[in-house]
Amino acid sequence: MRETRVGRAYERFRRGGNAPDLGNRRSRSDGSASQTDVQAKLEQLARESGRPSHELVEDAVAGYFDELAHTREMLDRRFDDLESGRVKPIDGEEAYRRLMEKTEAQRLRPRLA
Repeated sequence: MRETRVGRAYERFRRGGNAPDLGNRRSRSDGSASQTDVQAKLEQLARESGRPSHELVEDAVAGYFDELAHTREMLDRRFDDLESGRVKPIDGEEAYRRLMEKTEAQRLRPRLA
């Protein structure tokens, strides 16, 4: 695993360490949750579930890594398909045109009452 903050945290949790102090950061300008909000949600979920917060974080991080691995495998297969010629790439404008045609056809299709 690469040496990242998440990687270090995951390893610490995996070994039974405590949940991290997520700090007292203010809300972000993009509207996403602050670390204080995340900490509060984590503590609430731990109380409601009766599980320690470090286990909840471990499960969440493990799930994230599983999903990331799945996505990486899918992308690798798609790139292999492109390189082998099994799949032909299409221009972005062509893809957009096809999408708009399908959208318009769906919009014009009679609806059953």
